[in-house]
Amino acid sequence: MPSPSDSTSVTPLLIDNGYENADQSDASEVPDHGALLFYKLSRSLSGSPVREVNRNTRQLSTFFGVLIPCVLSMFSSILFLRMGLIAGQCGLLLTLLLITIAYVIIMLTVLSISAISTNGAISGGGPYFMISRALGPEFGGAIGVMFFLANVFASGSYCIALSESLVADFGPSGSIIPSAIPGGYWYKLIYSTSILLIGLMVCLIGAKMFARASFFIFIIVFASILTGIVSFFVVKHRKVAIPADNNSTNISFGLYHWMNSHTLSANLYHNYSVDYTTGNMNSFPIVFAIFFNGVTGIMAGANMSGDLRNPSRSIPVGTLLSVAITFSIYVLVSLLICMSCDRFLLQNNYGFLQGINVWPPAIAIGIFSATFSASLSCLIGASRILFALAEDLVFGVILRPISAGVSDSGNPYAAVLFSWAVIQLILFIGELNEVAPIVSIFFLLSYCATNLACMALDVASAPNFRPTFRYFSWYTSLLGVLSTLVMMFLISPAYAAVSIVVCLLMIIAIHYREPPISWGSISQALIFHQVRKYLLLLDTRKDHIKFWRPQILLLVANARSACHLISFANDIKKSGLLVIGNVVVGDLDDFVIDPVHKLCNTWLSLVDILKVKAFVEVTLSKSIRHGAHQLMRLSGIGGMKPNTVVLGFHDDCLPTDTLSGTLDSNRTRSSNWFHTAPDNSNKDTEMSGFPNLRTEFSDPEHRIRLPDYVLIVRDAIKMNKNVILARGFQQSRPLHRFNHSYIDVWLVNFFISMSEVILDTTSLLSLQLACILKMTPKWKKRSSLRVYFAAHSSNYASLEANLRELLIQLRIPGAIIRVDIDELQASYDQDSLLFNADYARRANQVIRQHSVNTEVSVFIFRGLPTTPLMTSPTSINSIY
Repeated sequence: MPSPSDSTSVTPLLIDNGYENADQSDASEVPDHGALLFYKLSRSLSGSPVREVNRNTRQLSTFFGVLIPCVLSMFSSILFLRMGLIAGQCGLLLTLLLITIAYVIIMLTVLSISAISTNGAISGGGPYFMISRALGPEFGGAIGVMFFLANVFASGSYCIALSESLVADFGPSGSIIPSAIPGGYWYKLIYSTSILLIGLMVCLIGAKMFARASFFIFIIVFASILTGIVSFFVVKHRKVAIPADNNSTNISFGLYHWMNSHTLSANLYHNYSVDYTTGNMNSFPIVFAIFFNGVTGIMAGANMSGDLRNPSRSIPVGTLLSVAITFSIYVLVSLLICMSCDRFLLQNNYGFLQGINVWPPAIAIGIFSATFSASLSCLIGASRILFALAEDLVFGVILRPISAGVSDSGNPYAAVLFSWAVIQLILFIGELNEVAPIVSIFFLLSYCATNLACMALDVASAPNFRPTFRYFSWYTSLLGVLSTLVMMFLISPAYAAVSIVVCLLMIIAIHYREPPISWGSISQALIFHQVRKYLLLLDTRKDHIKFWRPQILLLVANARSACHLISFANDIKKSGLLVIGNVVVGDLDDFVIDPVHKLCNTWLSLVDILKVKAFVEVTLSKSIRHGAHQLMRLSGIGGMKPNTVVLGFHDDCLPTDTLSGTLDSNRTRSSNWFHTAPDNSNKDTEMSGFPNLRTEFSDPEHRIRLPDYVLIVRDAIKMNKNVILARGFQQSRPLHRFNHSYIDVWLVNFFISMSEVILDTTSLLSLQLACILKMTPKWKKRSSLRVYFAAHSSNYASLEANLRELLIQLRIPGAIIRVDIDELQASYDQDSLLFNADYARRANQVIRQHSVNTEVSVFIFRGLPTTPLMTSPTSINSIY
């Protein structure tokens, strides 16, 4: 089918929505003042203001605020209670590989954290703040919830681990004081609950108290680790008892051999067995999940971002140092274990380090200190993330009580209490090895999002992304994303799939809720980057008729009466371009600030309300015609420029306000509990920027004059644009007012002889537009297409056959109806410039008779009189 825009003689169409007349109202008066926008590029990732923070509460240094929490969290219970399991199940080679894989993932994530944290100011919320300000509220809110869950599960696992250690040291078969305390599930639950309660008290005092306590815990833990390492060199051969609760073996002890090559060779390769605490068979993914659960503390420092003196420096420096320290110690301890301990001992006594220590209570003290500190760190981190989510109103009123509960010193006690309650529920799981995979999955997903955020910032080439930390690239971030996803599914495909699905559902829910926040989203930068690249590839010289689609410039004078027309234009664009153009009459010299900027935002708000896919172009010009020239020439970009101009019909009928009804229906739809509070007052205020409609007594000063209207149509045709004149859309009645309606295409030109069917490019354009309209979901099932043609009874059969064959070739379903116009043609005077009244009345009567339940009628106009309409503006003015 030839493209309508390829014709050398481009002709206008008239699309009629009924038979009431339409109007172009006068242009609005735009205020001559506006607000200047200033952006501090250094204050946040997105340029949006950082939440106000009392600088007196930021008192923690790199050592106290980042290094100590990270090191303590990354040692926790795994170093003391599960390194035997890891080495005994995997052997030395796989243990070193496991540690290396875990630390590669961690290191890649640390590089991304360091890059993001050195790219401007950071407020409370740590990783959540970084991700949300980079990826936007949808991704940030969903990942923030995942990170909150990761921290609360981690805190719960540390409390469970500490209760296990208490029972192992002081329970019925305790290694330090046997039978000092009872054992069993419920007693372990009581112990872990008591530990969590102590942590709650510390957190309620504040982060500064935690930092002070952490320093002493740090000294104790390192002393315990030092005694453990020294013991491998000092203690000789020894028998170590197997715990009484290990029912998988009847042997009562395992052997410690001191360091020798024979033991090393026996522990070199993997030998998986049943985990005596859970009864499950071990494998590499399970063991990796257990180990990774213990080294997820790299975010412990970032969680304290709201309490750090200089988070942009402290987070990368402290985190990198903690990674280096903990990696070295894990590798050294693994090597020493495999060189000195029998595999049976490693697989059947996870707390064997205490049995081979020169002073057994040192390991117990280290376990208590490190595990309690890690639990405390995760509790504080979870509360800070939850408080940041509540303060940002990401989930609306649901978390509003959390943001209200803050002490005078800035401690979010409500968030602390809520986090404590969630952790208390997790304690009912009871087994560390059951909780560990869940913790690992949540942390891996959070690390994946962190790497994704850094990669997106780098790929988008955002000018404002200038981190002072340079040792990263999008390659390292991509590797971090892939490695975390792979390990998630290796650890537990079910947990990984569920967590990703839940995360996606939250993203969709937050996007639907439209939180009232504007941080800027990296998606906009990425879209810009990609759109620019593909626009350069979109070459208009390669356009082909087969892929022609309407790219519409809709010229609108006043949005108050144009809502139905805008929606209709959105329907007929068929995935093409829709640009809504508006002309403000005036001279820029008369304004202090360009009024177009503020009015553009008002139009964009209208586009959001109407839910149409359209661009907005508003221009300032000394006349409406010259403004229309600017829009027709300059709208669009590259290969995406309008090929069709749509205008409302010019007549004297008064328009009706369709905008008010649209706002009322939108207000009804948006009022639900999940939304923060529909800010309809702001919408109404924005819409007040549109001028009032023309009335019978209003001043028509800014209304377009009929000669200018005709000249705009002529100018569009000169610019090789298709022209559509839309009549009747300014009325208050909505579209789709019939249960079943018709789209009528009149292949009848009422300006020339009507004895033959018109099958030129204009006819094909009208058929194409009608077919596109019929294909849209709103019209597909509720309307049918009818094609009218004029013919005498003598040649009716042949003309109908030709037209039917054309519709079949074009794959356009529609009924063909003949209009007998013998009597009508007799009253037509082809030599006259204007219609005579009798002909116009008869033509309208014919159209009305065939328009029962018609929703839209498409008419073509070809062969318009050329004198004086197509000559000069002076001759046009002489007619009107």
